Amino acid sequence: MSSILSSLKLTSAKRQQVSNPIEFRRQKISAKLKEQVALAIALKNGETYTAKRLRTVTDSEGIRQTVEVSKRVKPLWFTQNSKVFVQLRYGSKVVPLTTKGDKNSVEVASADDLIEVLKKLDQAVLGGELDTQIEVASEGVRARFAK
Repeated sequence: MSSILSSLKLTSAKRQQVSNPIEFRRQKISAKLKEQVALAIALKNGETYTAKRLRTVTDSEGIRQTVEVSKRVKPLWFTQNSKVFVQLRYGSKVVPLTTKGDKNSVEVASADDLIEVLKKLDQAVLGGELDTQIEVASEGVRARFAK
């Protein structure tokens, strides 16, 4: 047995982290915003939008299979006093849109504006304009798991 291991080149290596946490959070929110844009476009056209994801299930015979299932997409916008507002969320926490944290939503006039606002929010997230605010929301989400 030792002759087999001695024939291999053994080293002490440490795996690098795949991506930094800031970039990971940006990509996570950007993916959610892209789903929101697709949802808004579908609603504007009078269609229904269903996001799909892959899920591994075990059937009655014990065989594991990967199936495509529908995923629920909750809109980031809501209507209040006949106005539409968009709130950016990280997990269950609302991300403040200013560094002071006093403003947390964008007022939207129409469905076309809603799509444009969602695209601009995506650009702002990918551009790093909301990194500190996303970090605060991320810490809030993480704090709930530490209990």
